[in-house]
Amino acid sequence: MIRIIKIILSIVGISLVGLIAYEGINYKLVQLKAAEVQISPVTAEMRDKQLDCLAKNIYHEAKGEPFEGKVAVAQVTLNRAASGQFPSDICKVVYQKNVVYDKVLCQFSWYCEQATVAKPKNTAAYKECQIVARQVLLEEFRLPSLKQALYFHGSHINPGWKREKVATIGNHVFYK
Repeated sequence: MIRIIKIILSIVGISLVGLIAYEGINYKLVQLKAAEVQISPVTAEMRDKQLDCLAKNIYHEAKGEPFEGKVAVAQVTLNRAASGQFPSDICKVVYQKNVVYDKVLCQFSWYCEQATVAKPKNTAAYKECQIVARQVLLEEFRLPSLKQALYFHGSHINPGWKREKVATIGNHVFYK
């Protein structure tokens, strides 16, 4: 009789261990499937290209500006990509051209000036712009006053815009 009880208890014990193992594996698979959904479709190569486009834009628009001025230009670029009013890709935002009355206009004036499209000449300034691009794009560093800023121009220019001004940083004026 004791032998039969031992056999029954062994079968019950093995069954419980099997059931617990099955539930544990099933739980882990559910967690992995949920994690797959959250994985970004952005590859390292794509991220490097975005960083390069952003750094070039910062360089050509704000290389002589203080840190905040560089961040501001980067933030406007990212705000545009997230806005739905511009392309959703950072490089497409930087290199966007529009045709108005048969005239080609660039969103960022440096891009229309073909001489500046070449590799940046001031390597120290460009490295600083790369650092700012990383901080803004990868570390999500932001200036609170520019949360909604989509436009800017040099403070020496008066484009006559009817947009809401949100900040002046360095030599640039920023608008919603």
